[in-house]
Amino acid sequence: MPAYWIARSKINDPVEYKKYTDLVPEIIKAHGGKVLARGGNYDVMEGPEYFERFVVIEFPSLEQGTACFKSDEYNAAAAFRRANGAGEVQTVVVESGDATK
Repeated sequence: MPAYWIARSKINDPVEYKKYTDLVPEIIKAHGGKVLARGGNYDVMEGPEYFERFVVIEFPSLEQGTACFKSDEYNAAAAFRRANGAGEVQTVVVESGDATK
């Protein structure tokens, strides 16, 4: 069953954050992921307008999405944004589930 990696971020240091975003697409692809939305225009319909960047990635399964996030490759890339507060991110991987429930 497909799963979706949904990330919301606030970029504090664009130079360091870009070091992270330059590496991530190939890591996601290696784990079977497909970027559906990355950056771009958005409208916050409800809730705080704290985050300024949104990403949606589809993986073939919850396990593959979680494995990508926990991988050594991803964590090495994420170190660029985690160090010195280059960006604040909330990431969730959610299985598509049964939309009728």
